[in-house]
Amino acid sequence: MIFWIASYPKSGNTWVRAILTSILYSEDGNFNFKYLEKIRQFPMEEHFKHLTEEIWNIDKLAKNWLPSQERLNLDDKIKYFKTHHAICRYKDYIFTNVDNTLATIYVVRDPRNVITSLAHHYSLNINEAKEMLFSSKRLLGNEKKSIKRGSVYTVLGSWGDHYNSWKKLDKKNTLILRYEDLIKDTRLQIIEIINFLKRYATAYYTDKKINNILTSTSFESFKTYESKHGFLESVIDSKSNKKLNFFNLGKDNDWKKLLDLNTTKEIESKFSKEMKELGYL
Repeated sequence: MIFWIASYPKSGNTWVRAILTSILYSEDGNFNFKYLEKIRQFPMEEHFKHLTEEIWNIDKLAKNWLPSQERLNLDDKIKYFKTHHAICRYKDYIFTNVDNTLATIYVVRDPRNVITSLAHHYSLNINEAKEMLFSSKRLLGNEKKSIKRGSVYTVLGSWGDHYNSWKKLDKKNTLILRYEDLIKDTRLQIIEIINFLKRYATAYYTDKKINNILTSTSFESFKTYESKHGFLESVIDSKSNKKLNFFNLGKDNDWKKLLDLNTTKEIESKFSKEMKELGYL
């Protein structure tokens, strides 16, 4: 069965995967970037082999969302997958369901901070990033750029669409983590993750292991690693053709300092219901 680590882009998915893999795959809690390979992305081209060769045909792709997951679940073992996909419905096809899902950790971040991270990561200005955040028809995936990495279309929808789609899947087996709570009290959130994980898998931990997770998965540690070794998930700036830092501002990405008043009000108006529900307003 699939254990999802799901989020809208630039919401802390990598951080949560780092914490999760340190819990699952290290004895002492010291994170290694190689651990991220144990939680691969879905969907990818490899998941549709023997199902369809037309991976850039959204009709064929959507038709095989569930069959591809059913094939992955044939051995009845836990599979951990990162995804930015919304649980959307395309014609008669839905992205995933409770029959294929064991559990979900959904990472959510204040959209007023997401927008500036989107702008940096995708080389967008604020208006373009706002359009991405607001669009109910937003797809990720560019055939020429993505096919080398084996990517296929990811259906995002708007920030609100995305959050609402995942919170409805299976409330009993979904842990919603706010990025802001991870920053405010990382230790407490690590314990929350461990307690949730223990419902489905073995999750050994000690105070020493948690301390090591805290240190080795800190933003400063990530930034230092990227400056020395690079990071696979960083992207190329289409204008300068240079790699952009994946780990950019971290907790210094503060909408109060970075976002203009009009854009702030637009976001708060657009996502008022969801932001109030999550305690952002």
